Formats: sequence, structure tokens, C-alpha cells
Amino acid sequence: MSTSAAAEAGVPDTTLAVPARTLSAGAGWDWVVGGWGLFTRAPLMWVIAIVVLFVVAVVLNLVPIIGSLAFQLLQPVIAAGFVAGCRSLEMGGELEIEHLVAGFSKRFGSLLIVGFITMLGWIVIFVVFLGFVGLSILSALLAGNPDMVLTALATSATTMLLGLLVVALLAMPLMAAYWFAPALVMLNDMKPLEAMKASFFACFRNFLPFLVYSVVMTVAVILAIIPLGLGMLVWIPLTIASTYIAYRQIFTEP
Repeated sequence: MSTSAAAEAGVPDTTLAVPARTLSAGAGWDWVVGGWGLFTRAPLMWVIAIVVLFVVAVVLNLVPIIGSLAFQLLQPVIAAGFVAGCRSLEMGGELEIEHLVAGFSKRFGSLLIVGFITMLGWIVIFVVFLGFVGLSILSALLAGNPDMVLTALATSATTMLLGLLVVALLAMPLMAAYWFAPALVMLNDMKPLEAMKASFFACFRNFLPFLVYSVVMTVAVILAIIPLGLGMLVWIPLTIASTYIAYRQIFTEP
């Protein structure tokens, strides 16, 4: 992205590393440490931002179907705002509430396309799962009869487990394609499909650091849930900030 394009985006230029780097397993821990560093620079603002996001999610989900779909579509737009906030913190600036809406004013169309493709992917995965579960369980759930649901589950347990395995296998590449896409669109002005393709290959080329990262973050989320779930106010910012650090180490020049 050119300097003028970076200025237009409201964030400093981040020059892409070509090709994207393949890092050692220990990088997964470095991402967590780096993310924690970004969190501790503005812990109160991180918590406020997450609370505001939670309130917005609740309000949108009060609108049947449309509200939930809208929130899903806007996920990359919101994520891009946090990316801009992380960039600001990295450059010695502040994290501000205005960062939450940065994706609405810059790169909105491209970010929305990322959201649409991702949502379409989840719909396809859900349809595939329904194919394994069968219409009998779906009918029982819609009927709201507990006895019918238990009977249907008992007769389709093996098929359901197979369906869950297939869902997991399909969800992994979809999540990989999404993981870095908001940052690549927001900071590097990539086209949506190009960004998702780059994110997909970067995730799988860095399987080992992602494995280490996943283990650490899984342990962290278990600890976060213990104090009445309040630890999620730290875990969610840590996930966002560590993803930004991973993006910086894999995709950009220092």
C-alpha cells in the first residue's frame, strides 16, 4: 500500500513481506506475549471497547434473524477497527472508541465482502451438518418435544459424530481464510479474495506456531471463565491483539 493510501486509511503504512514468512513453533508464544504487551498499554480502554461491542451485539441480536445476520456480516468491519487500534498502540498512540468504527469509514466495501464470503461459508457448513444429522432430528427440534429429540439423537448418534467431524474439517480452512483477512484489507488495501487466500496459506504454513498458540489460548480461556466469566474481558482483547502481532510477524516488514 502506498504512503498516500496509508494516510487515507488513517493508519501508518505496513509494507508486506513477500513471500509471507513461515515461523518457528515458538512464535506462537511470542504472539501471546506481544498481544499482552498491547493490552497492558491501555487495559481500561480495551475493556470498555469489549463492553461496548458486547452491548452492540446484544442490541442487534434482539432483531430476529436480520440483526444476527447483520452482526455476522459486520464482523470483519469491527475487526478492522481493532486492527487500527492495535496499530495505533504499536506506534505509541492511544486506543480510542473511534477505532471501533474505523472499518466503517475506510475499506468498508471490501471488509463487508469478506464478511459475506465468511457467512456464506458457515451457511454451507451448516447445511452439510444438517445433511448428516437428518431431517428427523431437525423436525424434533422444531416440534419442541424433548422425547422426540432424545429418540432421534439416540438413533443418529454415530451419524451426528461423523457430521461434527466433517464440520470441524470444513471450519478449519474457513477460519484460516478469515483470520488475517481484516488486517490485510485494512492495512494493506488487499482485495477481499486475495486477502482471504493469503490468510489461508499463511495459517497452514505456520501450523506449528498456531498449534502452540491454540494450546496457550485454550488454557487461558479456561482460566478466564473461572471468575464468573469476567476474565473474558481480558481474554478477548488478548486474542485480538495477539492476532495483530501474528499478522505483523508473518506478513509485514519491521
